[in-house]
Amino acid sequence: MILGHIGVRKGSKGVPGKNFKPLCGKPLIDWSLEPLLANPRVGAVVVSTDDPVIHDHALGMGTLDIGLRPDELATDAAPKWEVWQHALEAAEAALGREVTAFVDLDATLPLRLPADIDGALDLFEAERPDMVMSVCEARKNPYFNLVEPDESGALHVSKPLPGGVWARQAAPTVYEHVGIVYVLDPAYLRRAETIYEGRVIPYVVPAERSVDIDNPFDFRLVELLMRERLALGDGINPIPPIPPAS
Repeated sequence: MILGHIGVRKGSKGVPGKNFKPLCGKPLIDWSLEPLLANPRVGAVVVSTDDPVIHDHALGMGTLDIGLRPDELATDAAPKWEVWQHALEAAEAALGREVTAFVDLDATLPLRLPADIDGALDLFEAERPDMVMSVCEARKNPYFNLVEPDESGALHVSKPLPGGVWARQAAPTVYEHVGIVYVLDPAYLRRAETIYEGRVIPYVVPAERSVDIDNPFDFRLVELLMRERLALGDGINPIPPIPPAS
């Protein structure tokens, strides 16, 4: 059985309460929770949170109850990996069985499509890696236009190659890690201590679906893009105007 997971804390420094903040008519988390619950390949869904309001909301949506997240996993410094491990263990205890794949969605990337979940699952089933991780092609490249200072303060390309790289197209491809979807082998999640210990392969998504909400500007940008998507997909229901920033 495939287990779906969303991890959200009640605290947020960049956008207070962002995981439950309304976005185009529903809480931000629902843009990730609904496609997980609707996917017929996902047998159960859990939400790992320290927020009783989000916990009760998720249960009302039909998620499996694993209780509130332990305090030590509800801090800014808590590793995502340990949150995943706790959720897997708690879910398997509640289910009384082991799961065959662990699918995680970051709630702060609501522009994903349902097809992204299936695409990552298809890749996982075809390749059988330890983990599938969503990525998008990086906007800046350390072989070409990312620079860093040396001891004297002079700038140099971060990852120089012999002869240099003088055109973006000639630079090696690099990716940005984005949390649109992860699919993990539960055995790998149980035994490993960090993400990159095993064979982690990319699931490539477009940059326009990879906007991660980290601050108020990101939230407004995602809201604008989501309203545009809804307007194009549904000409019946009007989209209310975006309120001015407070």
